[in-house]
Amino acid sequence: MRWCNHITRLKQVGTPALGKSFATSSKPDVLVLGGGHNGLVAATLLARQGLQVQVLEAKDTVGGACKTEYPFKNAPGLGTSTGAYLLGVMPPELLKILGVDMPLKRRDPHYFLPTTGKRYLLFGSDLEAMKAQFLKFFSHQDWKASRALQTEIEAIRDDIAPSWLQHPLSLEQTADKYVRSSLQQTFVDLCRQPVAAYLDRFEFKSPLLKSMYAVTDGFSGLNGSWQTPGTGMNFLMHNMCRLPGADGTWMVVEGGMGTVTQRLAHAARQAGATICTDSRVDQILIQDNITRGVRLSSGEEIMAKAVMVNADPFTLRRLAGSDTFPQTFNDRLDNMKRDGTTMKVNMALRDLPKFTCLPERQGQHNTTIHLLPEEDQVEQAITDCFEDVQQGRLPAFPTIEWYIHTTVDPSLQDKEGNHNSALFVQWVPYTLASSSWEEEESKYVQHLLSICDRFAPGTSDLVLDTFTLTPPKIESHFGITRGHIHHIDNAFGFDQRFPYSTPVDGLYSASAGTHPGGSVVGCAGHNAAAELLKDFQLKPNWQ
Repeated sequence: MRWCNHITRLKQVGTPALGKSFATSSKPDVLVLGGGHNGLVAATLLARQGLQVQVLEAKDTVGGACKTEYPFKNAPGLGTSTGAYLLGVMPPELLKILGVDMPLKRRDPHYFLPTTGKRYLLFGSDLEAMKAQFLKFFSHQDWKASRALQTEIEAIRDDIAPSWLQHPLSLEQTADKYVRSSLQQTFVDLCRQPVAAYLDRFEFKSPLLKSMYAVTDGFSGLNGSWQTPGTGMNFLMHNMCRLPGADGTWMVVEGGMGTVTQRLAHAARQAGATICTDSRVDQILIQDNITRGVRLSSGEEIMAKAVMVNADPFTLRRLAGSDTFPQTFNDRLDNMKRDGTTMKVNMALRDLPKFTCLPERQGQHNTTIHLLPEEDQVEQAITDCFEDVQQGRLPAFPTIEWYIHTTVDPSLQDKEGNHNSALFVQWVPYTLASSSWEEEESKYVQHLLSICDRFAPGTSDLVLDTFTLTPPKIESHFGITRGHIHHIDNAFGFDQRFPYSTPVDGLYSASAGTHPGGSVVGCAGHNAAAELLKDFQLKPNWQ
């Protein structure tokens, strides 16, 4: 049954008169397909503009891949962020425009790099403690390299931040308009080259540290490795953390990531948007290259003057029909298509793991825990891992980022005090060459837990339940084509990403595949809304 939650549209003070294309009508002005975070941002801004906006969400709740769920049969009261798991790169300026406050929790320390021996690093705000660990377990050269990297990336982050809420320019135009002259070429090289080339500039002595930075920011969510052009762009994307109090780090949201989309949905409803769940769209209706509305799986047709698709660009094309678009448009989109290579093992733990290198609790459970191969093997192991995946093989030691967010946000714990946890695994194949995910999933999860046991013996025995999302399950659970969590690789940047407006009049994209990129950002919704208003000769009332 389709359920629409409608709040009467509030009278807008100072709202400019609607353009003639949006004359008063009983039908919606804009249909937003998908209630993910970008769709909800767009719906909020367009409704505040005075337009009649209807959000059509296929699932029984909004959120897309940004939601809090309770998936554990053996711990039904334990909540977890099944998809997106941290908030980092949503611009504070966007939250101010929306008037939405997020209950953020700083992780301090925020990174933990354990080893199977005695060495470790805890990255946090205490720089003196960090330096002491670097000097004790690594080297002064590594400390200098790490600080130089952070100083430079912070400067680039501050420079290009305004570009995220603007229509994208080319890479060179972005550098010329936003980046200080001394860093313009560095910025261009970073975005265009492999992440290895960028990190090599800082001359890390330890390949383990270099690999940690590459994995967590350069490879995350991307189908590419050391020498893949554009992995530097992904690295920059993941270093755009500017939320209040973040100090360049990713933050936990109280109540899980579902809090983000629930608050955005509330803002959309307050603005007057209608949100309809259980409303699966089967087709976008187009006549004479003009968008007319949509047809639902129920057969119902809803007419509108514009349709904005929050789903990935490949879903947009499927709903509209590929023959609707020029061949050049289809060729460009086909060139962007990549398989998702990310696997997420959501877990319920009865207790916290105990690490060999740091058995006493010093905040390491609050962090992103980086599990990497041994230092003398790590770079080649990562190369071999990516090659295995390209050949359809499950790698023996994929890179793993491990999270236990209930140590920071106990509100999601159940009455038994169990902890939510997750392994973010990079890379795995979408399709296995010699077997199937149905055959291999359970065995591979146990193998991944055996890797955790190397660093924290006994971890496997703490696991009460798992909820695993392989790339095909990411596709089916969240509705993302080929299970690609960023819709399109973040190797594509700025004007090389999918456009907000399509060659079909009245058809727009608010996908994570548009500028600035994939993650929980929200800029795509903002920028797509601005693009739609511009096309209909309306000035955004928030600018």
